[in-house]
Amino acid sequence: MRRLLILILLALPLCAANIKLYLKDGDFHLVREYQVNGDRVRFYSLDIGDWDEMPVSLIDLKRTETEAAAVKAIADKAAKAISDEEAAAREARAEIRKIPQDPGLYRLENDQLRVFNEIDSVVHNDKGRQALRIITALPQIINGKSTLEIQGEHSANIINNEDRPEFFLQLAQLESFAIFKLNPQKGVRIVEKLTYIPVAREVEEEPTTVAIFQKELSDNGLFKIWPQEALEKGEYAVVEYTPSKMNQRIWDFRIE
Repeated sequence: MRRLLILILLALPLCAANIKLYLKDGDFHLVREYQVNGDRVRFYSLDIGDWDEMPVSLIDLKRTETEAAAVKAIADKAAKAISDEEAAAREARAEIRKIPQDPGLYRLENDQLRVFNEIDSVVHNDKGRQALRIITALPQIINGKSTLEIQGEHSANIINNEDRPEFFLQLAQLESFAIFKLNPQKGVRIVEKLTYIPVAREVEEEPTTVAIFQKELSDNGLFKIWPQEALEKGEYAVVEYTPSKMNQRIWDFRIE
Protein backbone atom coordinates (compact mmCIF):
# COMPACT_ATOMS: atom_id res chain seq x y z
CA MET A 1 0.00 0.00 0.00
CA ARG A 2 2.75 2.41 0.93
CA ARG A 3 4.61 1.69 -2.31
CA LEU A 4 1.47 2.39 -4.32
CA LEU A 5 0.94 5.72 -2.55
CA ILE A 6 4.53 6.73 -3.21
CA LEU A 7 4.15 5.95 -6.92
CA ILE A 8 0.97 8.01 -7.07
CA LEU A 9 2.63 10.89 -5.28
CA LEU A 10 5.64 10.82 -7.59
CA ALA A 11 3.41 10.84 -10.65
CA LEU A 12 1.11 13.63 -9.53
CA PRO A 13 3.60 16.53 -9.70
CA LEU A 14 4.10 15.69 -13.36
CA CYS A 15 0.35 15.89 -13.93
CA ALA A 16 0.05 19.07 -11.87
CA ALA A 17 2.88 20.74 -13.83
CA ASN A 18 1.25 19.84 -17.16
CA ILE A 19 -1.96 21.86 -17.03
CA LYS A 20 -4.64 21.45 -19.62
CA LEU A 21 -5.66 24.96 -20.67
CA TYR A 22 -9.11 24.21 -22.10
CA LEU A 23 -10.56 26.13 -25.01
CA LYS A 24 -14.25 26.80 -25.33
CA ASP A 25 -14.38 24.70 -28.53
CA GLY A 26 -13.38 21.61 -26.45
CA ASP A 27 -9.72 21.51 -27.48
CA PHE A 28 -6.90 22.33 -25.08
CA HIS A 29 -3.28 23.46 -24.90
CA LEU A 30 -0.89 21.53 -22.67
CA VAL A 31 0.86 24.23 -20.65
CA ARG A 32 3.29 24.45 -17.75
CA GLU A 33 1.64 27.58 -16.31
CA TYR A 34 -0.66 30.39 -17.35
CA GLN A 35 -1.55 33.93 -16.29
CA VAL A 36 -4.70 35.94 -16.94
CA ASN A 37 -3.81 39.54 -17.79
CA GLY A 38 -6.93 41.57 -18.51
CA ASP A 39 -8.50 40.22 -21.71
CA ARG A 40 -5.48 38.06 -22.57
CA VAL A 41 -4.17 34.72 -21.24
CA ARG A 42 -0.43 34.29 -21.31
CA PHE A 43 0.84 30.70 -21.03
CA TYR A 44 3.97 28.62 -21.45
CA SER A 45 3.14 26.09 -24.16
CA LEU A 46 4.72 22.66 -23.85
CA ASP A 47 4.01 22.11 -27.54
CA ILE A 48 6.25 24.95 -28.74
CA GLY A 49 8.46 25.23 -25.64
CA ASP A 50 7.89 28.97 -25.35
CA TRP A 51 5.45 31.58 -24.10
CA ASP A 52 2.33 32.34 -26.08
CA GLU A 53 -0.95 34.16 -25.49
CA MET A 54 -4.54 34.32 -26.73
CA PRO A 55 -7.77 36.17 -25.90
CA VAL A 56 -9.36 35.11 -22.61
CA SER A 57 -12.70 34.91 -24.45
CA LEU A 58 -11.44 31.72 -26.13
CA ILE A 59 -10.44 30.00 -22.86
CA ASP A 60 -12.71 27.84 -20.68
CA LEU A 61 -11.18 29.05 -17.42
CA LYS A 62 -13.79 27.38 -15.21
CA ARG A 63 -13.05 23.91 -16.60
CA THR A 64 -9.29 24.54 -16.47
CA GLU A 65 -9.36 25.72 -12.84
CA THR A 66 -11.74 22.93 -11.74
CA GLU A 67 -9.49 20.21 -13.16
CA ALA A 68 -6.33 21.81 -11.74
CA ALA A 69 -7.96 22.01 -8.28
CA ALA A 70 -9.04 18.34 -8.48
CA VAL A 71 -5.50 17.21 -9.38
CA LYS A 72 -4.10 19.24 -6.46
CA ALA A 73 -6.66 17.73 -4.06
CA ILE A 74 -5.64 14.21 -5.11
CA ALA A 75 -1.96 15.08 -4.65
CA ASP A 76 -2.63 16.56 -1.20
CA LYS A 77 -4.65 13.51 -0.15
CA ALA A 78 -1.93 11.11 -1.31
CA ALA A 79 0.72 13.13 0.51
CA LYS A 80 -1.33 13.09 3.73
CA ALA A 81 -1.90 9.33 3.44
CA ILE A 82 1.84 8.72 3.14
CA SER A 83 2.53 11.06 6.05
CA ASP A 84 -0.07 9.32 8.24
CA GLU A 85 1.28 5.87 7.30
CA GLU A 86 4.85 6.90 8.09
CA ALA A 87 3.72 8.33 11.44
CA ALA A 88 1.91 5.07 12.26
CA ALA A 89 5.01 3.05 11.31
CA ARG A 90 7.19 5.22 13.57
CA GLU A 91 4.74 4.76 16.43
CA ALA A 92 4.70 0.98 15.91
CA ARG A 93 8.52 0.83 15.93
CA ALA A 94 8.59 2.88 19.12
CA GLU A 95 6.09 0.48 20.76
CA ILE A 96 8.07 -2.60 19.70
CA ARG A 97 11.23 -1.21 21.30
CA LYS A 98 9.40 -1.00 24.65
CA ILE A 99 8.25 -4.64 24.65
CA PRO A 100 10.64 -7.25 26.15
CA GLN A 101 11.67 -10.16 23.95
CA ASP A 102 10.89 -12.63 26.75
CA PRO A 103 7.71 -14.65 26.09
CA GLY A 104 4.74 -13.19 27.91
CA LEU A 105 1.89 -10.69 27.89
CA TYR A 106 2.41 -6.94 28.12
CA ARG A 107 0.55 -3.63 27.90
CA LEU A 108 1.57 -0.03 27.46
CA GLU A 109 -0.39 2.21 29.81
CA ASN A 110 0.40 5.93 29.69
CA ASP A 111 3.56 4.93 27.84
CA GLN A 112 4.60 2.71 30.78
CA LEU A 113 5.17 -1.04 30.45
CA ARG A 114 2.82 -3.34 32.36
CA VAL A 115 3.89 -6.97 32.68
CA PHE A 116 1.30 -9.72 33.28
CA ASN A 117 2.34 -12.79 35.23
CA GLU A 118 1.41 -16.20 33.88
CA ILE A 119 -1.12 -17.99 36.06
CA ASP A 120 -1.31 -21.72 36.86
CA SER A 121 -4.32 -23.81 35.90
CA VAL A 122 -5.83 -27.03 37.24
CA VAL A 123 -8.13 -29.68 35.82
CA HIS A 124 -11.25 -30.31 37.92
CA ASN A 125 -13.26 -33.54 37.61
CA ASP A 126 -15.31 -35.75 39.91
CA LYS A 127 -12.10 -36.90 41.63
CA GLY A 128 -11.01 -33.40 42.56
CA ARG A 129 -8.52 -30.94 41.15
CA GLN A 130 -5.13 -31.82 39.69
CA ALA A 131 -2.38 -29.58 38.36
CA LEU A 132 -2.07 -29.75 34.61
CA ARG A 133 1.60 -30.60 34.19
CA ILE A 134 2.05 -34.09 32.77
CA ILE A 135 0.68 -34.24 29.21
CA THR A 136 0.85 -38.06 29.04
CA ALA A 137 -1.47 -38.30 32.05
CA LEU A 138 -4.29 -36.35 30.43
CA PRO A 139 -6.71 -39.30 29.92
CA GLN A 140 -6.45 -40.21 33.59
CA ILE A 141 -6.75 -36.57 34.67
CA ILE A 142 -9.71 -35.64 32.49
CA ASN A 143 -11.54 -38.98 32.35
CA GLY A 144 -14.76 -37.90 30.64
CA LYS A 145 -15.91 -34.36 31.32
CA SER A 146 -13.81 -31.89 33.28
CA THR A 147 -13.11 -28.19 33.50
CA LEU A 148 -9.89 -26.22 33.26
CA GLU A 149 -9.81 -23.69 36.08
CA ILE A 150 -7.69 -21.01 37.66
CA GLN A 151 -7.85 -20.06 41.31
CA GLY A 152 -9.88 -17.13 42.60
CA GLU A 153 -13.16 -15.62 41.47
CA HIS A 154 -11.54 -12.36 40.35
CA SER A 155 -8.29 -11.39 38.65
CA ALA A 156 -5.92 -9.02 40.41
CA ASN A 157 -5.06 -7.55 37.00
CA ILE A 158 -7.69 -4.83 36.70
CA ILE A 159 -8.16 -2.76 33.55
CA ASN A 160 -10.19 0.38 34.27
CA ASN A 161 -12.07 2.66 31.89
CA GLU A 162 -11.10 0.71 28.80
CA ASP A 163 -13.33 -1.90 27.18
CA ARG A 164 -11.14 -2.66 24.14
CA PRO A 165 -7.71 -3.08 25.74
CA GLU A 166 -4.64 -3.63 23.57
CA PHE A 167 -2.09 -6.30 24.51
CA PHE A 168 1.34 -7.26 23.24
CA LEU A 169 1.85 -11.03 23.19
CA GLN A 170 5.34 -12.43 22.73
CA LEU A 171 4.86 -16.10 21.90
CA ALA A 172 7.11 -18.77 23.34
CA GLN A 173 6.66 -20.71 20.10
CA LEU A 174 4.40 -20.56 17.06
CA GLU A 175 1.01 -21.47 18.54
CA SER A 176 -2.59 -20.35 18.54
CA PHE A 177 -3.75 -17.63 20.90
CA ALA A 178 -7.04 -16.02 21.85
CA ILE A 179 -8.88 -14.04 24.49
CA PHE A 180 -11.14 -16.29 26.57
CA LYS A 181 -14.19 -15.15 28.53
CA LEU A 182 -13.93 -16.81 31.94
CA ASN A 183 -16.82 -18.11 34.01
CA PRO A 184 -16.45 -17.30 37.73
CA GLN A 185 -17.63 -19.98 40.14
CA LYS A 186 -17.14 -20.37 43.89
CA GLY A 187 -13.44 -19.82 44.50
CA VAL A 188 -12.38 -20.36 40.86
CA ARG A 189 -12.77 -19.15 37.28
CA ILE A 190 -13.51 -21.73 34.60
CA VAL A 191 -11.26 -21.25 31.59
CA GLU A 192 -12.93 -23.90 29.43
CA LYS A 193 -14.82 -27.20 29.47
CA LEU A 194 -12.93 -30.38 28.59
CA THR A 195 -14.12 -33.69 27.22
CA TYR A 196 -11.85 -36.71 26.85
CA ILE A 197 -12.61 -38.83 23.77
CA PRO A 198 -11.30 -42.39 24.59
CA VAL A 199 -11.27 -43.84 21.06
CA ALA A 200 -9.30 -40.99 19.55
CA ARG A 201 -7.42 -40.38 22.80
CA GLU A 202 -8.00 -36.67 22.28
CA VAL A 203 -9.26 -33.82 24.41
CA GLU A 204 -12.12 -31.70 23.10
CA GLU A 205 -11.87 -28.14 24.40
CA GLU A 206 -14.83 -25.76 24.69
CA PRO A 207 -13.64 -22.24 25.47
CA THR A 208 -15.74 -19.10 25.17
CA THR A 209 -13.57 -16.93 22.95
CA VAL A 210 -13.69 -13.23 22.14
CA ALA A 211 -13.33 -12.09 18.52
CA ILE A 212 -10.03 -10.22 18.23
CA PHE A 213 -7.95 -8.26 15.79
CA GLN A 214 -4.28 -9.20 15.60
CA LYS A 215 -1.24 -7.58 14.04
CA GLU A 216 2.11 -9.30 13.69
CA LEU A 217 4.82 -6.83 14.74
CA SER A 218 7.96 -8.91 14.23
CA ASP A 219 9.15 -12.17 12.74
CA ASN A 220 9.94 -13.65 16.16
CA GLY A 221 6.34 -14.06 17.34
CA LEU A 222 5.40 -10.62 18.69
CA PHE A 223 1.73 -9.76 18.16
CA LYS A 224 -0.52 -6.88 19.07
CA ILE A 225 -4.05 -8.06 19.85
CA TRP A 226 -7.26 -6.29 20.83
CA PRO A 227 -11.00 -7.14 20.94
CA GLN A 228 -13.13 -6.45 17.88
CA GLU A 229 -16.01 -5.33 20.10
CA ALA A 230 -16.20 -3.69 23.50
CA LEU A 231 -15.80 -6.17 26.36
CA GLU A 232 -18.42 -6.36 29.07
CA LYS A 233 -17.31 -6.04 32.66
CA GLY A 234 -15.99 -9.37 33.84
CA GLU A 235 -13.19 -11.91 33.88
CA TYR A 236 -10.99 -12.70 30.87
CA ALA A 237 -7.67 -14.24 29.95
CA VAL A 238 -5.24 -14.15 27.07
CA VAL A 239 -4.39 -17.78 26.32
CA GLU A 240 -1.57 -19.24 24.21
CA TYR A 241 -2.25 -22.86 23.28
CA THR A 242 -2.16 -25.70 20.78
CA PRO A 243 -5.66 -27.11 20.17
CA SER A 244 -6.28 -30.49 21.87
CA LYS A 245 -2.78 -30.54 23.42
CA MET A 246 -3.68 -28.93 26.77
CA ASN A 247 -0.52 -26.82 26.90
CA GLN A 248 -2.14 -23.51 27.77
CA ARG A 249 -0.23 -20.49 28.98
CA ILE A 250 -2.70 -18.16 30.69
CA TRP A 251 -2.58 -14.47 31.61
CA ASP A 252 -5.76 -13.28 33.36
CA PHE A 253 -7.33 -9.80 33.61
CA ARG A 254 -10.55 -8.16 34.69
CA ILE A 255 -12.52 -5.40 32.98
CA GLU A 256 -13.93 -2.91 35.49
